[in-house]
Amino acid sequence: MFQTAGSEDVRTGGRRLPVAVIGAGPSGLAAMRALSKRGLDVVGFETHSDVGGLWNIANPASTVYESAHLISSRTTTEFAEFPMPQGTPDYPGHRQLLDYFRSYAGSFGLVGLIRFSTRVTSAAQDSDGAWSLAWEGPGGTGGGRFSAVVVASGTLHTPFLPAFRGGFAGEIRHSAQYKDAAALAGKRVLIVGAGNSGCDIAVDAVHHAASVDISVRRGYYFVPKYVFGRPTDTLNQGKPLPRPLKQFLDKRLLRMFTGDPVRFGFPKPDYRIYESHPVVNSLILHHLGHGDLSVKPDIDRLEGSTVHFRDGTSGEYDLLLCATGYVLSYPFLAPELLGWRGASPQLYLNIFSRQAKNLMVVGMVEASGLGWEGRYRQAELVAAYLGAQQENPSAAAAFDAAVSGPSPDVTGGYRYLGLDRMSYYVNKDAYRAELDAHLARLAEPAAKTAAAPAEVNR
Repeated sequence: MFQTAGSEDVRTGGRRLPVAVIGAGPSGLAAMRALSKRGLDVVGFETHSDVGGLWNIANPASTVYESAHLISSRTTTEFAEFPMPQGTPDYPGHRQLLDYFRSYAGSFGLVGLIRFSTRVTSAAQDSDGAWSLAWEGPGGTGGGRFSAVVVASGTLHTPFLPAFRGGFAGEIRHSAQYKDAAALAGKRVLIVGAGNSGCDIAVDAVHHAASVDISVRRGYYFVPKYVFGRPTDTLNQGKPLPRPLKQFLDKRLLRMFTGDPVRFGFPKPDYRIYESHPVVNSLILHHLGHGDLSVKPDIDRLEGSTVHFRDGTSGEYDLLLCATGYVLSYPFLAPELLGWRGASPQLYLNIFSRQAKNLMVVGMVEASGLGWEGRYRQAELVAAYLGAQQENPSAAAAFDAAVSGPSPDVTGGYRYLGLDRMSYYVNKDAYRAELDAHLARLAEPAAKTAAAPAEVNR
């Protein structure tokens, strides 16, 4: 339940305080668009001098590399009300995506709402329910009060670098620091981790490095970007298949198009397809089949330039490039405000804090096929809730009652692996259905809402 006191409608001088949105990447822009469309005042904060978040490679906080493209197709990723321009390829690169975000921000008047080159250093709730923010910007330090805080600073900006036994004479680097394969020229490279970034970088590296290996702990399902000449993720649009049937059919379809990854040296997956995020890259199998790189087991220890693997084999390397993922980090907030437990905050529908009223996160969600439209739907729910506090208090109160309880089941029946990165993973169809149901509930007339039970979980 909410632990802070405060009125439903936080005002100052007779005027409602604005909503603070932290971040101007895809999720932040979606939040600003949804809130301003609802008629709410918005102030955005962005540490860089431009929009785009991680897709802006000039942003010092960006973790994309020169060869980075979408791994989901354009039509399943774009904002529904703002399609990408005609002629955009199925899987656009980061420069095209930055142009898209700049156009999105400009078309909806979002640029003028944003304080650029400004870092939020703290956000705390006052006794009256308002939020006090402090920040550092071009004019020095500053601060202000807001009715609500929407955190949209992304999930891929704080690298996780594992600790290895022993000592290494070469260089150990996280993939977040990787920008261009030319930097790998002539090096003996071991890529640690075979997620989407690890496999992308491996495919880059084979054209420049002296040798390339990839170290993995578990097996993976590899999804090609095209099946039957169409982007793979467009084949299942419309009414979703039942989970068991989808897993059965898609696993066999993958075997037809990519073969068995075990043939190329990968371990056999110890989980069913879609119970962990699939790797959307079949080129790595192409290069494995051509002998351009090889798969190695998990690392046991390091010794000089030698890497010893858990199966007793070893290899000589100049560079360990760790594609080992990211940890969530919101350093401007006290963790208890987000109900942090384990690897991630425990938020209602991955959005709403149970501990602090009017503290929301947009973008802390992962799902195959959710796209930026899914983040926009999150933002729409945030805007509808904040709007209801003024326009339909009974609906807002019913929503508050739901937030105080458990989140609906949004797994779609999938048994996701207990990995840190899967702690905020959802099934796209189940999640979108819950967002839609909650949006409909907040849109109901006040009289009907007052007469209905407060519980909205299904």
